Amino acid sequence: METNADNLKLEDHLCFSLYACSRAILRLYRPYLDELQLTYPQYLVLVTLWVKQKSTIKELGEVLSLDTGTLTPLLKRMEAAGLVERHRDKKDERIMNIHITNAGQALQEKASCIPQSLLEASGMKQEELNEINVTIKQLLQQLNTASKK
Repeated sequence: METNADNLKLEDHLCFSLYACSRAILRLYRPYLDELQLTYPQYLVLVTLWVKQKSTIKELGEVLSLDTGTLTPLLKRMEAAGLVERHRDKKDERIMNIHITNAGQALQEKASCIPQSLLEASGMKQEELNEINVTIKQLLQQLNTASKK
């Protein structure tokens, strides 16, 4: 691959733009998450469980792109806070099932303003944000495919 000095400008690096945008979104979410006493990864677990109600650690790891070494302590803290319950599968004790509790479910309504905060802060239309999200997901899929080769 040929080196081009123009390709080395920070503002032209897609990875930096995505990184900086992600950090800006997290700063925007921080006051809402602090009010709910959640970290961002805990919020993502709850968003997943608000739809599915239950999951396994393996499934959560795949959906959230987190390894079990990250998820296990996170889920233990969430269990201690009464947001989820962890139970070994009765048929296969290697599988840890995660169930959302009523307390975890109750946070859904309080957290419903979080995605709306991004829409309002962005000054963009919902359709525009949806298009960006679709494009980013396509990029992620391609990169995941390329990294497995």
